[in-house]
Amino acid sequence: MYAITIPEPGGPETLVWTKVPDPVPGAGEVLVEVVAGAVNRADIMQRQGFYDPPPGASPYPGLECSGRITALGPGVTGWAVGDEVCALLVGGGYAERVAVPVGQLLPVPQGIGLKEAAALPEVVCTVWSNVFMVAHLRPGETLLVHGGSSGIGTMAIQLAKAVGARVAVTAGTKEKLERCAELGADILINYREQDFVAELERATDGAGADVVLDNMGAKYLDRNVRALAVNGRLAIIGMQGGVKGELNIGALLGKRAAISATSLRARPPAEKTAIVAAVREHVWPLIEGGHVRPVVDREIPMRDAADAHRFVESSGHIGKVLLIAP
Repeated sequence: MYAITIPEPGGPETLVWTKVPDPVPGAGEVLVEVVAGAVNRADIMQRQGFYDPPPGASPYPGLECSGRITALGPGVTGWAVGDEVCALLVGGGYAERVAVPVGQLLPVPQGIGLKEAAALPEVVCTVWSNVFMVAHLRPGETLLVHGGSSGIGTMAIQLAKAVGARVAVTAGTKEKLERCAELGADILINYREQDFVAELERATDGAGADVVLDNMGAKYLDRNVRALAVNGRLAIIGMQGGVKGELNIGALLGKRAAISATSLRARPPAEKTAIVAAVREHVWPLIEGGHVRPVVDREIPMRDAADAHRFVESSGHIGKVLLIAP
């Protein structure tokens, strides 16, 4: 088969479409013929040499895909050759075929195309596990989403609105904020021109956000704590703004607030299986009912993954960028 390889860390030009050995499904795994994958920030970090795959994982980038099952490994039940699926991966999505543990498989939701389904697993599992399983967002509460027009952001807006929460977002352009509003965002903040702490305080009559979903890390740490409501929860899922920041413990104590920080890729298989099962139970009905949909900016041939990385790094996209296998 062919896959995108990274012979050495560096810029997008280091991504090479080349022939590699076919994967073989082990016990409890299936082999998926990939129809589409999707670009995530973690893939860019891996390409740059900052985010190596866990031991034993595929060396190729790609944390989600959609396709058809072509073979079953030993002990697999409940799935059949020919089933159309999407999958949460530990790596290997930028390839024509990938072996997937059955606990990380999801059926393609009714009403969603097979290619489009590649935009779902990573963002849905990330949002559901952090905003709902860890931070416990409830109806009537306010969620602040940084990067509201990203793949994570566009999904977080829709899921929060579907459960009856109020949503505030930050984004850097009028166009992106307008798209967030179309998805249901209630409070729109241009982070280039406005202070999100002040804007959120004004929009919530001083209450703040019950949950903050943050992809920036250190750069926003102090302001995120100030933006929290009493009993608020800050969920950190990224480090685009750095890894070391100063935390005002007094402010955190005064608000009786909590901070969590998680990554999805490094979680043990059992935890991923539990997250995928929760997503299938709670989110798939919302998708099939038309309440939630993936937002896809564009489709790019997988062999041209370098172009896809350049586009995502430019931050010009809204939603997800898909890689289409040959």
